[in-house]
Amino acid sequence: MKLSKTWLAVIGLAGLSIILSAAQKEKAITYKPTPYKLSLPEFVYDYFEPMPMPANNPMTQEGVALGRYLFYDGILSENRTMSCGGCHRQANAFSDPRQFSFGVRGDLGIKQSMSLVNLGWSHFLFWDGRAKSLEAQGHDPITNPIEMASNWKLILPRLQTHADYPKMFYKAFGTTKIDSSLVLKALSQFQRSIVSFNSRFDAYFFGGDASVFTKEEERGMDLFFSEGASCNHCHSDVLLTDNFFRNNGLDLKPDSGMAKNTLLAKDIGKMRVPTLRNIALTAPYMHDGRFKTLEEVVNFYFDKVNAQSPNLDEHMTMLTNRVYVPESDRKALVAFLKTFTDSTLIQNKAYSDPFAFDAD
Repeated sequence: MKLSKTWLAVIGLAGLSIILSAAQKEKAITYKPTPYKLSLPEFVYDYFEPMPMPANNPMTQEGVALGRYLFYDGILSENRTMSCGGCHRQANAFSDPRQFSFGVRGDLGIKQSMSLVNLGWSHFLFWDGRAKSLEAQGHDPITNPIEMASNWKLILPRLQTHADYPKMFYKAFGTTKIDSSLVLKALSQFQRSIVSFNSRFDAYFFGGDASVFTKEEERGMDLFFSEGASCNHCHSDVLLTDNFFRNNGLDLKPDSGMAKNTLLAKDIGKMRVPTLRNIALTAPYMHDGRFKTLEEVVNFYFDKVNAQSPNLDEHMTMLTNRVYVPESDRKALVAFLKTFTDSTLIQNKAYSDPFAFDAD
């Protein structure tokens, strides 16, 4: 049977269409991740070490993008109503303005949700240091019964049958088979991308621009870095934290703190030293959110450190024998602490809720 030239042309076009369609599909699922370059000012490298990266989870643009979606997606919680971003809000430098966060079942948390900024340099996570990496940290809030109250048998099928996530996981990790380790790797990549080094303090201290400070703020800086307040012993370096665990003398009978993890008596009362970056945005303060304002925090350190608290940090002893600090110095110190605020952090769309952004 002979086919007309018209039919041959139709068949040829159909075949070409099939070939092109197959090629497009193959191209669409090509695994070729793009390395993610952290945007950091030069002074970070001049004064501090590069962010350490796990060999089995290098940052890629695709991995960070996937992690951002997962961070803001309620799909990871038991009833799909709560995301990581619900307790770590961008407007509050990725902390929670509530004293304690509520879980999906209405349960109240027992620790204040600290800021997630610059966590890529932290080797131990949580107030008690029980997680040794961001990858390990992510598991707890997802499965904790008073937080997101979920489990991987529930989560993974949701992700696997989702319209978009298998493709996103392929682009990030080269596989459409989703498991918990890949979820945690993606979340960790996004959290490592959340960096903050663009405050007036940075412009003054590292950039040499004295015009950005008032006289009061300069006085506060003098107190911060001197025996007047001695804040820099613990809130040091570029990160404004030494990432150590210390008992700061909050109570005579302190929370077990790090001892809950290590089971060592010498660690009772020791909590992770939080960063002071964006501290004006991260109220309430301390592991239990007991202080609502920076003024309360400053007054505590000047007047109320419990000298008899077990395992009291040696740097706190300097604060227990001081003479009265005048109100003007206290106000100056608070004014200086507010210079740590990075307004670009809370406006950066790269860190924002992609679902809200997509809706726009």
